Amino acid sequence: MTAFEKIATVVAAIAFMEFFAWSVHKYVMHGWGWGWHRDHHEPHDHALERNDLYAVVFAGIVMTMFAASYAWPDAGWSYPLHWIAVGITLYGAIYAFIHDGLVHQRFFRWVPKRGYAKRLVQAHKLHHATIGKEGGVSFGFILAPDPQRLKAELKRQKTAGIAVVRPAAVD
Repeated sequence: MTAFEKIATVVAAIAFMEFFAWSVHKYVMHGWGWGWHRDHHEPHDHALERNDLYAVVFAGIVMTMFAASYAWPDAGWSYPLHWIAVGITLYGAIYAFIHDGLVHQRFFRWVPKRGYAKRLVQAHKLHHATIGKEGGVSFGFILAPDPQRLKAELKRQKTAGIAVVRPAAVD
């Protein structure tokens, strides 16, 4: 693989992971996997959450990808698989920094006052505006939709009886 192909593979993996993470968050974590995700949406004073098990599972998958790429170095899929795993790992680091660090302030305390960082925080706070697993908005982690559109969608879900929404979120 050329340097361009390696970089393109990493960037494509990161982009794919935002779609994958959005899908898993919406349909697994807020679906049949709610048991692991629930404590992430509830107040607590624990350093770790059951929700962190998702990161352990995904890390295990990526470590398996790296191991397979090293175990079978002559296989045609081995080298691209390595760079895909690098992209997924970078996505995981971005996720940890943005979601756990910036939004939930698990690693540092900083509240952005403007720009894209503020929009990310607002979008994720609006994701947490629903009570329970039904309904909701903004299931991605890197892409942050316009907060006004998210508020309008939450209001629509509340009116339609799709979701129970905390009052302050849509007022």
